[in-house]
Amino acid sequence: MNVDYPEIKNKIAAFISSKVAESGASGAVIGLSGGIDSSLTAYLAVEALGKDNVLGILLPEKGITSEEDIDDAQEVTRILGIEHKLIEISPVLRSFSKVMDSDRMNIVANGNLKARTRMCILYYHANLSRRMVVGTGNKTELLLGYFTKYGDGGVDIEPIGCLYKTQVRGLARYLGIPAKIIDKIPTAGLWKGQTDEGELGVSYETADKVLTMLVDEKKDVSEVKKNFPADVVDQLLARISSNEHKRMPPSSPEI
Repeated sequence: MNVDYPEIKNKIAAFISSKVAESGASGAVIGLSGGIDSSLTAYLAVEALGKDNVLGILLPEKGITSEEDIDDAQEVTRILGIEHKLIEISPVLRSFSKVMDSDRMNIVANGNLKARTRMCILYYHANLSRRMVVGTGNKTELLLGYFTKYGDGGVDIEPIGCLYKTQVRGLARYLGIPAKIIDKIPTAGLWKGQTDEGELGVSYETADKVLTMLVDEKKDVSEVKKNFPADVVDQLLARISSNEHKRMPPSSPEI
């Protein structure tokens, strides 16, 4: 995939600026995880809006979020010079657990609850300062539905939703984001040991190549399977289909 990173940077920055202006908002709120997607989004938001109009919110969970991720997120705020808040979400999650049927709770349900808790906190601060919640999802994740509905998918705009994960890495390098952030293993931090590629069952590099052929180049599935294992292609197609509801507004019957 050939990418003109200077042009992409300018287009995304212009997109952020125009959407914030259209909404009448005073700036952006971004959840910072210490990972590449949120770091890149913060860099682009500052490029678009200026450092005084971007608020970074760190939402770690005790015992789950690593100190490295917290340090990396804070380093991004220092580099960019943006205001930030660190809010440890464990007390909120404990409150939820007290009223839930704990015998039926499972790791995925808990993970989604954490993502939705973070969404609520981001919107609370966005409402306080009349800002937009700027999402950090990339094109790979959005196509595959690899996000929590009304969690990390609950945002106002998705500036890097036009970039596959491998393109995110390229743009991050172009913008000078610290290598330790770019090169770390991607994780949503929803439970201990969780990794994106472990859940997806395929590397981002492979997923991006398959998705490029299927989505951008409109190749026939049979042709894609000549280049990649059939089970990998089928798995990705199944994810796209089963998670379509995440990309659409709630449906209603016609009368």
